[in-house]
Amino acid sequence: MPNKDGHRRFGSIRKRDSGRYQVRYRGPDGLMRSASETFDRKADADRYLALVEAQMMRGEWADPTRSKVRLHDYAAAWIVERPGLRPRTVELYGWLLKRHITPHLGNAELGKLNTQMIRAWRAKLLAQGVSPTMAAKAYRLLRAILMTAVDEDKVLPANPCRVKGAGGEQAPERPVLTVTQVFTLADRIGVRPIGNIHKRGQGYRLRYRIPGGTMRAHPELFATRSDAERALWELLNWGQAEGGRETRFRALVLLAAFASLRWGEVTALRRCDLYMAASTVRVRAAFTERSNGQIILGPPKSRAGLRTVSIPATILPDIAAHLAEHTRPDANALVFTGVKGGPLRRSSFNKLSGWPHVVTGMGLPGLHVHDLRHTGNTLAADMGVSLRNLMARMGHDNERAALIYQHKSSPADRQIADGLDALLRASRDQRTDDDGTNGRPGPVS
Repeated sequence: MPNKDGHRRFGSIRKRDSGRYQVRYRGPDGLMRSASETFDRKADADRYLALVEAQMMRGEWADPTRSKVRLHDYAAAWIVERPGLRPRTVELYGWLLKRHITPHLGNAELGKLNTQMIRAWRAKLLAQGVSPTMAAKAYRLLRAILMTAVDEDKVLPANPCRVKGAGGEQAPERPVLTVTQVFTLADRIGVRPIGNIHKRGQGYRLRYRIPGGTMRAHPELFATRSDAERALWELLNWGQAEGGRETRFRALVLLAAFASLRWGEVTALRRCDLYMAASTVRVRAAFTERSNGQIILGPPKSRAGLRTVSIPATILPDIAAHLAEHTRPDANALVFTGVKGGPLRRSSFNKLSGWPHVVTGMGLPGLHVHDLRHTGNTLAADMGVSLRNLMARMGHDNERAALIYQHKSSPADRQIADGLDALLRASRDQRTDDDGTNGRPGPVS
């Protein structure tokens, strides 16, 4: 609206030779801008200026010139400029953009994105066979990118990602092992069938050692090496083939489960991180393996991941035996290593331990290493401790819990470990009664 002296309080309106009205105004940054369109009537131009002024007063104004940037350019810069992203997260975001977002929406100007376009994009992903879980991940990434454009860069007045339920995932419930199953897995892990596979003509010939030490040829010629390997493991699980034991991963299974450690945390442990006298393990670093095979040592996944966790006393002898047999004596030596002494890769662990075959033989096909941590978290939650202490043990950040670094084992965390220890001792006693093995695996022939 014009002031009393005839000048407008905000912006200016000029009638052009065409008879249409052009609007100009000064933005919060002090720069003059013109409306992207001209108006038939002066009243329409007045309303436009009034709307822009109100948006500025409410802090909702978006720079119309910046909204012309294309999504793929803005998203690429968003990932680079995002603070604190872990390498694997950067790779995931880049892959989601390249595979599911940029091909469909990448050329669109930010200011032209709307909810209908977002809804149609998501529907197209699902129609093309993209899983609901992956579509939800892509949607959440796009929503986060555009939220920065709204809240921080003031490029958009509102986030167009408003598709109800699009960011939700119905992930299948992960399995939780019993205490007995964890010990059984620790017993079996690293027990490999004794045999060999050779290429013969158009197939593969399998030879294996039967109980008693005699080598025997399998009557079947297998089409692939993986088929022959699968048959060899089945023979071991059925007790028709002998196995050789490799004990280097027993303590890893027990620590991951009963100390609730992530894969990257347990593989980054060093001898000096284990306090046997205090029955605690200090988590201060984690390995991250990138898609190109590079392994990076960095901080744990979250700030609360820096913590000290109490260990059930029952598994201390297993840890001590591992340190004596498989860990170098220097304080900074990695507790769990690959064959050549370097960081343990997940692919190497699966191969050396026979993980896929072992869990299949236990009737748990598809069990992930991370499910050991999930099991430990569930067992700890059953101890009835507070949410704050439970989250501290897990190494999770949580706004309500206001978690901070954990520098020493708390009494509540010791309560968790003692409760786990009682479960472990009960399981060991039961196994002793059942097979007389005193809760430890017997020798493998």
